[in-house]
Amino acid sequence: MKAKFIGSAEVYTLQVTVPGPGLVQLHPPFPEVELASGFRLLTDKGSIYGDYQDYTTLYRQMEDGSVVLSNNGRVWSPPPELEPVPVPEPEPPTLEMRKEIKKLGISADCERVIYAGVSVALPGGWERFSLTEKDQINLFGKQAQLAAGAEHLEYHQDGHPCRYYSAAEMQTIIKAAMEYVSYHTTYCNALNMWIAGVETAEELEGIFYGADIPEEYQSEVLKDYLVRMMAGTGEEMEGKHAEVV
Repeated sequence: MKAKFIGSAEVYTLQVTVPGPGLVQLHPPFPEVELASGFRLLTDKGSIYGDYQDYTTLYRQMEDGSVVLSNNGRVWSPPPELEPVPVPEPEPPTLEMRKEIKKLGISADCERVIYAGVSVALPGGWERFSLTEKDQINLFGKQAQLAAGAEHLEYHQDGHPCRYYSAAEMQTIIKAAMEYVSYHTTYCNALNMWIAGVETAEELEGIFYGADIPEEYQSEVLKDYLVRMMAGTGEEMEGKHAEVV
């Protein structure tokens, strides 16, 4: 743009922008004149394009070397430095919070162990059956088939093709599966009672899925299961105990 500064007869070419109301910014290189004297912008033919003779106050010196002038005496002042807001240290979790977290972990472990399934001794040897929710529903359906008098029922052990099981074999599978799910549900419940009863974080840390539960937290049902398991011998006892721990 063409610019003519007040008090100077020279016409200069420079870049001018308007960053806001009452402000004008002059970009370097500047002419050798008093920038705060005000100026007029001119067209190529010399007529006045913009009148900035009132912009005589240095508002701000920019980092890129440009200057901002104001027409009302305003000058820029940096914003006050804000005091850093202290971030409070997080409160350590209470014992009750730790207990709830522990219960969630125990519940997840119980579900994982149940879903992994149970090994069942059948006439042809040991076979393993997963016990996800879908598997459990399927076994409930086999109970209905048995009640209707079915003598051969289709099912499959993990990783094997479907085959026919005799009614006696299917009854054995269903009984083992139901007992397995019931045991772990009972054991998990007792663990939660143990968790509720501890009074220190150290005691809580010692609780994990598979731990021997103190007698004071063993329900009558769990005690019955433990008695039956301890009474098992040979492969039968070995198979059941492996699923518990």
